Amino acid sequence: MFRLGVRSFSTFFKERFILSEEVKHGLSLNHPVVALESTVITHGMPFPHNLELAKSLEEIVRSENCIPATICLLDSKICVGLNENQLSLIAHKNSGAVKASVRDIPNILAQGKIGGTTVASTMFIAQKAGIKVFATGGIGGVHRYAEESFDISADLIELSRTNVAVVSAGVKSILDIAKTLEFLVNKFPGFYVPESPYKAPFAYDSLDKIAEVLDTSDQLGLKNGHLIACPIPNEFAADGAMIEAAIERATLESRNERIQGKDVTPFLLQRLNELTQSASLKTNIELLKNNARIGAKLAKEYAKRRRNSLQPISSVSYNKSPAHTQSNISKPTHPTSNKPKILCIGASIVDYEIVSHQDVKVSFYNTSS
Repeated sequence: MFRLGVRSFSTFFKERFILSEEVKHGLSLNHPVVALESTVITHGMPFPHNLELAKSLEEIVRSENCIPATICLLDSKICVGLNENQLSLIAHKNSGAVKASVRDIPNILAQGKIGGTTVASTMFIAQKAGIKVFATGGIGGVHRYAEESFDISADLIELSRTNVAVVSAGVKSILDIAKTLEFLVNKFPGFYVPESPYKAPFAYDSLDKIAEVLDTSDQLGLKNGHLIACPIPNEFAADGAMIEAAIERATLESRNERIQGKDVTPFLLQRLNELTQSASLKTNIELLKNNARIGAKLAKEYAKRRRNSLQPISSVSYNKSPAHTQSNISKPTHPTSNKPKILCIGASIVDYEIVSHQDVKVSFYNTSS
């Protein structure tokens, strides 16, 4: 009979959590850090486009004087902040990487495989690391014909229970946007196109207001996530009718071939790229860059408020990773205070839509279950 001892939470994270020196240093000083997923690298795009994109996203975040933290499972460790060699390793077509949602993390760590983190697992890990803002492409949701397949992304579940702000281009167009918004709860963006027929009821005119909402949620002790949907700039938007026709065809093919579970999204994105002659890939790259830029700006606004926050940035200590370039950061003052004791009972769903200083509409979803 096997007898399993129980290790402390902090011991596990010391052994398995690897923060780059750059990320660790930034978090210790409350400097803005932006989490980036790795599934878009391991499964979302072909090589070498995926590697070029990964580097571009990190450069965009750094151009806003923020620290990028690409998250991945590597060598039986949870890595937060990757160096160039690690990025190249996971981007290579022969990496053997697997998609890693939250439920997959223990198995992938045990097997020592490369795990490309999804929106759900990136949110989960970012929160554990003390990172508030996460920039991605589009979130998963309720798949088309879900009434038959019951295929609903774990991203939505994680949004209901993980206090991270997810900056996205909305729900992936390959999904059922209407059913996804019903699950979550001016016009909600349609991933490849700036608008869909679905609306968010509240509007703000600055990212500072969203940062205020995030900080207030922290002070109240709320546990739910926040979905910020950024329409892709018009100059990069794909032809909506052409994209929709390709999605319908790819979806029908996936059903005919009985593709299910975590294999559905990679299949649909690959077929969409083929059917649109790479138009969808180009648009996808631009929206990811746009989200990284807006995510970095939001992280800066949030960090300003967090410096006067009642809570420490993180209570977990971690192992060190190989040396990374240190950011030129001045140390802020950290006031001390007791954390308020607040009891929250019930559920809340609050939706916002904002227009940023850069004239970019942003829909905001504060979700809980």
